[in-house]
Amino acid sequence: MIFTDDTEDALRAAVWLVNSAEDPDTLNDVDDEAAFLRDFPYTGRLDRDQAEVASLRALRPRLRSMLLASRDEMAAHVNEALAEVRLTPRLLRHDGADWHLHTVTDDHPLDERVLLETAMALIDVIRADEGSRLSVCEDDTCLAIALDLSRNRSKRYCSTTCANRNAVAAYRARRAAG
Repeated sequence: MIFTDDTEDALRAAVWLVNSAEDPDTLNDVDDEAAFLRDFPYTGRLDRDQAEVASLRALRPRLRSMLLASRDEMAAHVNEALAEVRLTPRLLRHDGADWHLHTVTDDHPLDERVLLETAMALIDVIRADEGSRLSVCEDDTCLAIALDLSRNRSKRYCSTTCANRNAVAAYRARRAAG
């Protein structure tokens, strides 16, 4: 494990949200939000309405900037996010998860909690100097973010779809050349 479970979960959730903006957009309505929440079960206030979906959609460009920033720029983004909200940090254990940090009370809007959990996860990324684990997918036709949590730093694509497309293209190129 590179990071703690809650850090990895927050990074995966942020990457999912950012990548949901890629064509085709996969965060359009409350059903799409429900799918997000099934994969990333945030606790606390969940309005589950179109306004909440809109706030998550609006957060995506900011998360993208944070995740792909250089280390110093990432720190500035994190500090900005942390300064926006009155933090009430506390350690909690719930739903089978061991002790982990919640930065604000559960009544804060979901988009604020996502932003702050991402910021807290990026603190670990910055402190460990592991920003290279977040990159743009190496598929020339894709702008999604690839999150590499592998031990050997081998993940280059955002999904198996992009990885397979590039493997097939490389295979065809080798066959044509040989």
